[in-house]
Amino acid sequence: MRKELKIPQIDKDVEVIIGNLLRIGVILSASFVFIGGVFYLWKYGNSMPNYKIFKGEPAALKSFTKIFQDALSMNRRGIIQFGLIILIATPLARVIFSMAAFLYEKDYMYVGFTLIVLTILLYSIFS
Repeated sequence: MRKELKIPQIDKDVEVIIGNLLRIGVILSASFVFIGGVFYLWKYGNSMPNYKIFKGEPAALKSFTKIFQDALSMNRRGIIQFGLIILIATPLARVIFSMAAFLYEKDYMYVGFTLIVLTILLYSIFS
């Protein structure tokens, strides 16, 4: 007869919350990118792109505040960029929630590991 490993209820709850957090983040991100893409194609779908000239994102779409303002004003590129910011923020939110769960459980070793991961993530995003 095999014994089943009992997982504490708090661990199950944390796993469910993290799973939902990741799922909602990806669905929300994909929705914004899709809606922005539809608006973009609605306006520019019939135009021929010039592949001889590379034009990157405008400087205005490299600032969090400007992207948020553009998304609120229904700017096509702003909506797409906002969806990408949500996609980047999703694993960041997961790490922050995990650290809070480890703090709640008083598992300070994992709080330290999670803090290191959070520091690396924040450094890579903002550097």
